[in-house]
Amino acid sequence: MENDFQTKITNVLVVGSGGAGLRAAIEVCLSGLSVIVLGKRTVNDVHTSLAAGGVNAAFANIDIQDSWQQHYADTYIEGYGIGDPKTIEIMCKEAPFLVNEIDKWGANFEKLDNGMIDQRFFGAHTYRRTCYCGDSTGKSILDALLSKSKSLQIPINDSQYVTEILIQNNRCFGAFSFDIYNGKKTLYLADSVILATGGNTRIWRRSSSRKDENNGDGIRLALKAGCKLTDMEMVQFHPTGMLSPEEIAGTLVTEAVRGEGGRLFNIRGERFMVNYDPERMELSTRDRVALANYTEIMNGRGTSNGGVLLDISHINKDLILKKLPTIYRQFIEYQMLDITKEPMEVAPTAHYSMGGVLVTPEDHQTGVIGLYACGEVAGGLHGANRLGGNSLAEILIFGRRAGISASNYSKQLSTHIRASSVIDVANKKVNHFIKDGKEIGRKLENEIQNLMWNFCGVLRNKDNLERGLQDLNAIKKRFKNLDVRVGYNDYKDLVVAFNLESSIYSAEATIRSAMARLESRGSHQRDDYPEINNFKKFNYHISLQEYDQFRIEEIETLELSEELEHIVNSTNKIKSFKGKLLE
Repeated sequence: MENDFQTKITNVLVVGSGGAGLRAAIEVCLSGLSVIVLGKRTVNDVHTSLAAGGVNAAFANIDIQDSWQQHYADTYIEGYGIGDPKTIEIMCKEAPFLVNEIDKWGANFEKLDNGMIDQRFFGAHTYRRTCYCGDSTGKSILDALLSKSKSLQIPINDSQYVTEILIQNNRCFGAFSFDIYNGKKTLYLADSVILATGGNTRIWRRSSSRKDENNGDGIRLALKAGCKLTDMEMVQFHPTGMLSPEEIAGTLVTEAVRGEGGRLFNIRGERFMVNYDPERMELSTRDRVALANYTEIMNGRGTSNGGVLLDISHINKDLILKKLPTIYRQFIEYQMLDITKEPMEVAPTAHYSMGGVLVTPEDHQTGVIGLYACGEVAGGLHGANRLGGNSLAEILIFGRRAGISASNYSKQLSTHIRASSVIDVANKKVNHFIKDGKEIGRKLENEIQNLMWNFCGVLRNKDNLERGLQDLNAIKKRFKNLDVRVGYNDYKDLVVAFNLESSIYSAEATIRSAMARLESRGSHQRDDYPEINNFKKFNYHISLQEYDQFRIEEIETLELSEELEHIVNSTNKIKSFKGKLLE
């Protein structure tokens, strides 16, 4: 084996330096074991920093009727009954403890006069339970996690692109990476590995993710390692993303705008949510508001740029500047638009991967021994629709649990695997990608984003999904002739190549799962199957067989316990979408 890489050894390796990864690493360190965190971006610029509106915990600081049970009911019902019951229960019960903890670590949530954490409304929540730091809650949580990590002297190696999880006989023993700037390769040997790589929403043309992030690398790594995926068709399209300028199209306009009183209008000046959810209006679930926005636009009631109008100018300017300072600056900077005086032009944007790696609820094991997954890369919690504020709770709760599980596994190990043949394959793959070819990576990347937006977007059908899969298969063939050239401190082509491979895996898993679900449920809307299948609730598990062939299994969802069924039945029943689909 050509030894042109360095080797590092640790008890636990965390792939991903966002909130979930950092929280997992902190728990490993607190258990007394060594841990290394790998990230692609600089530590203070990871995707968690973009999570704006808040984090959920049923403190009942304002609405005293709130409880973990009500949080559970809201999450399960608005996930259309396919979220994992135990995973939801764990989140709702543990959220208050973990949110209090991160506040003490320095997140510094807004406080009431009595010193308790303030809470705001978010869409589809029965009560006010979303804790926040203006409209930069994710950044505040990230800063607190980084501060805690620094105090524990946890090594965080950024600019590392992980190309392979190392597996021998269904046991994980590390990962292989290269530096995205100088190409230097590193073999990381570890007792256990935690995937915390985020989602795959950048594979759509309009996305709240930024360039070269959320291309689905965790999905590719997990599939190649032998993991199963679940509910890949469930991708949340946030109702409100920016439309211009083109280079930032899709950038999130946080739900906090609607939480603080923002109203949606079409080009006719009609407050159209009255036609889709007259009770909750703009505070309906994200899937309903997104489909409502999409329907207004596609039926000719949108703006000339293909958007609708989000207006908060009726709210006091001082309150806007206090509660939404980032959004105020965002529109001034990019459009010279003052949101205290004029409405914002918005449209749906791919925002969150609700499906992902199939894990066990309690410890987030993947089925591959020694490999765990947490955060957005893991599936199971959100079902068919994610409530705003649950993602930041998820990274804290299940980041911690994954860290505990990986540590416990490491402590009980008596032997360590070191398979030189597996390492050799991983090393050669990086070298193999570097070659002259006829296809340009950015062009293929753009084609995938367009086909996913056009054929597997907000509204789907059989013909479009089949067309999307056909176009994707053509791209897969062209990908084999990719042009990848590297030079001194210039490894961008290599990064694009692995991003592109990840996008292909994620796109195919999503399309195939969307083709299998013959109904409309939550974020998965099909105009050829416009109703929910009320006879059974089912999920789809996806695995990768030999020769890159996908296998799909239909799995009925778990039954609720008697206690949880009572909680759900005492709350509103799942409602079918009230608005009109495309005419």
